[in-house]
Amino acid sequence: MGVTLRHFLVLGLIAFAVTYICVPLARRLALRLDAVDYPNARRVNKRPVPRMGGIAMACGIAVALLVEVAGEFLFGWAGFYVHPTHGTVHHGGVMAGLLVVVLVGALDDVYSLPPKMKLLGQVIGASIIAASGLLLSSIANPLGAGFIQFGWLAYPLTVLYLVCFMNVINLIDGLDGLAAGIAAIASFFLFLIAFGRGLEETAMLSIVLLGAALAFLRYNFAPASIFMGDSGSLMLGAMIGVISLMGVMRSPTLIVLAVPVVIAAIPIADTAAAIVRRVYHHKPIQQADRKHLHHMLLRKGYGVRKSVVIVYAWTTLLGMGAWVMSTTHGVAVWAMMAIMLVGSFFILWKIGIFDQVLRHHYHGRHTRQEDKPRWYGKHGR
Repeated sequence: MGVTLRHFLVLGLIAFAVTYICVPLARRLALRLDAVDYPNARRVNKRPVPRMGGIAMACGIAVALLVEVAGEFLFGWAGFYVHPTHGTVHHGGVMAGLLVVVLVGALDDVYSLPPKMKLLGQVIGASIIAASGLLLSSIANPLGAGFIQFGWLAYPLTVLYLVCFMNVINLIDGLDGLAAGIAAIASFFLFLIAFGRGLEETAMLSIVLLGAALAFLRYNFAPASIFMGDSGSLMLGAMIGVISLMGVMRSPTLIVLAVPVVIAAIPIADTAAAIVRRVYHHKPIQQADRKHLHHMLLRKGYGVRKSVVIVYAWTTLLGMGAWVMSTTHGVAVWAMMAIMLVGSFFILWKIGIFDQVLRHHYHGRHTRQEDKPRWYGKHGR
């Protein structure tokens, strides 16, 4: 198709500029609607901070994509929408699904939706995207020639994949700049890998997301003047999921599917630990706690900025590993993936993410009161 690096950079800069301009507007809107995170026992912030910053990032991404569409129709740009190379995807439907995700997150920012209603909204948004033709429909057979076709299972698999990414980013969004920085690092490496493999639409979406996330970080890095809220975290997760699915549809190999999983290994592992922890303690999966990675780093005395920078550095190393994976072949690819994922889980274990489960398992009657499951009677041992 011949889309140049300059073309991508222009779109990324547009997303950056529009997001940068819209963040103060989103902040005013959040204050007017009382979409504000007030300090409490669970939150880290010590002063009221407005949320809904995701609205600004959504505006930046939307304007960049509209400029791309207008350029193709009016000026004959080489692109993706006038003469698409993969006609099975209805791009308008994908954008509509992302819009639903942003609106659900914005409603939660203002009204604090019940978890089941918020999950339903995520499923609806993901279902619209899947119905638009962006599907995890097949993957190259790692054990031989040909492809593994998922058939009708492609629809529920795609919805589950997208909803998982939404919640992975949502759950890691606990410190100033943490989720936005992880998304920026992930989208940067996704761009490098997609551009190197000739996956041009995937590269375009990645750099647009990168521009929006970097602009938001100007206001969100500690001390944050605005939080992204669920309107931002759900959208970032959905965008990363959409970007990776675009890559899989153009190049249906396991490595393309594995790359975003490796880059996002930290929030994925943190989410997995949270699920195991809450199930073990017989608590609802959606129930919030102060036992995530960022909480453990704070307890070790690193402070907000140092904790965030540690996770940034860790994510960057994973991104570099994913980039090397994309240029490697054979057993080395999966060996490297295994090393990075196992290493990430090991570091999380050393930090103490799994302590709440292990302490119960090995030291049941010495468990602290705050760690006891809800069925643990007041006279229990």
